[in-house]
Amino acid sequence: MLITLFWGATFLAVQYAVTMSGPLFFVGLRFATAAVAVAVVSWRCLRGMTWLEVKAGVVIGIAIACGYSLQTWGLTSISSSKSAFITAMYVPLVPLLQWLCLRRMPSLMSWIGIALAFAGLVLLAGPEGSSLHLGHGEIITLVGAVAIAAEIILISTWAGKVDIRRVTVVQLATASVLAFAATVPTGEAIPATLPPGLVGVAVGLGIFSAIIQVTMNWAQRSVSPTRATVIYTGEPVWAGIFGRMAGERLPLLAVAGAALIVCGVIVSEIKLKKRRSLDIATEEH
Repeated sequence: MLITLFWGATFLAVQYAVTMSGPLFFVGLRFATAAVAVAVVSWRCLRGMTWLEVKAGVVIGIAIACGYSLQTWGLTSISSSKSAFITAMYVPLVPLLQWLCLRRMPSLMSWIGIALAFAGLVLLAGPEGSSLHLGHGEIITLVGAVAIAAEIILISTWAGKVDIRRVTVVQLATASVLAFAATVPTGEAIPATLPPGLVGVAVGLGIFSAIIQVTMNWAQRSVSPTRATVIYTGEPVWAGIFGRMAGERLPLLAVAGAALIVCGVIVSEIKLKKRRSLDIATEEH
């Protein structure tokens, strides 16, 4: 629960950081700091790294780089509150992505959650009308949410098979290298000097990112997915609170849309209990 508070605060901090740097360079700086932070406290166990941990870390790192780079890019044109709630759609998107890629049919509650979240997106992105009108920032952030959903699926795939600290270092380092490398083809300008404010935010968010990533890797092998997901819904709520404290004001319909997205997140993780077979009951009698 404490992690979601930190996570929610990062949206506003990132929005401040991109006023001093391009989004890709900042993401690279942020995750480089995070990788160093985890490596420093885990250096003794890094010698035992396996090929499976390298492979898992690189693949998950690619998803992290895509998700956070797009999210940071989106924050250059939309508010931190709106970004947080759109990003939260990664939860109902997970079962949809599993269906499209792994042929695992979503449950009824997952479909209801997806519908609620989509309805919330309509209100959040275009509260002035009844149709879905996504701007540049909203589209980029939504694509980023899909990448984060892929990250969650990939983490679950390797959870319990790898060392948490070793795979986290590889994840964060991969995300950093890819973000830095992406500044070249995109032509993003690199700051000639690093302002103290940018360095401070990068170091702070880097440490937060390290803690968050290690916690996610640990939680998905120690806590049930349903419980973890319900806890994660606190993240956009905290982001909305911090955004309001900073002067952001969402229209009433947008607030209703944000609430629908949170409801969709929770509903998508509800598992309906199956009734016992009548045949078993008959046999007992």
